[in-house]
Amino acid sequence: MNMHTAATADRGDLSATLNARLSVYLINLDRSPERRLRMEARIHTKGLEFERVSAIDGRDLAFPVPGFDEAGYRLRHGRMPNPYEIGCFLSHVECARRMLRSDAGHALILEDDLIFEEDIVEVLGAALDEQRKWDILRLSTVNHGKKFKLQHLTRCRRLAVSLTREKGSGAYLINRKAARWIVDELVPMRLPYDLAFDLEHLSGLRGLFVDPQPIRQSAERGSLIQNGLKRFKLPADHYLTVLLWRAFYEVSRFIARSSLLLRNLWPGR
Repeated sequence: MNMHTAATADRGDLSATLNARLSVYLINLDRSPERRLRMEARIHTKGLEFERVSAIDGRDLAFPVPGFDEAGYRLRHGRMPNPYEIGCFLSHVECARRMLRSDAGHALILEDDLIFEEDIVEVLGAALDEQRKWDILRLSTVNHGKKFKLQHLTRCRRLAVSLTREKGSGAYLINRKAARWIVDELVPMRLPYDLAFDLEHLSGLRGLFVDPQPIRQSAERGSLIQNGLKRFKLPADHYLTVLLWRAFYEVSRFIARSSLLLRNLWPGR
């Protein structure tokens, strides 16, 4: 057996182990079959089993939307309701619900515009081996903020914490505690999903990152959510409450995650 064949066999064994430990959910719009096919191929190449979750299409939503707090959204986010953001949010919540209905201890949530790095299977296995360290483990981000190392995860990646806001919810791992938080505490929606689940610290959850990120969001075409965001903006005089909420979120995040970082750097103190 040559080295390439041996490495492939080892990865296959690890993929089989992951399939027994992990539920994988792929969020995909029914009207985006090309994305589904592309992601199916990428996931299958890694030897992973998954369940497709039909994304809630913003085109089909009629207001008022159950699970959406419009007044809270305007106060915290300063925008008019974006049906595509609402559909995205509720689709992620549905993944958490499905996990809770299953026996899985952990779930990998994936959007449909992702590119996996070669070592993603190894990273997932190592992440589950360190499951006591995190409740939410983010595998992708669209920001470039500094990540502070907690420990090595694999030869070239580490568990890390970010002290500032990180957008993007393309790929992440959750445990059952985090899934319950998503279902029970993030609903009704008052912020876009990637901003809401970046506030895990407010409920005492531990949110970490894999750095460098092992999954990238593709830039092949713009997201439906991001296209035309300007038309949802409210006048500037609506932003006072947004600034107050944002200041609270940023300060509380910095304090909570700094504390998490210090506890890991100097355990027992």
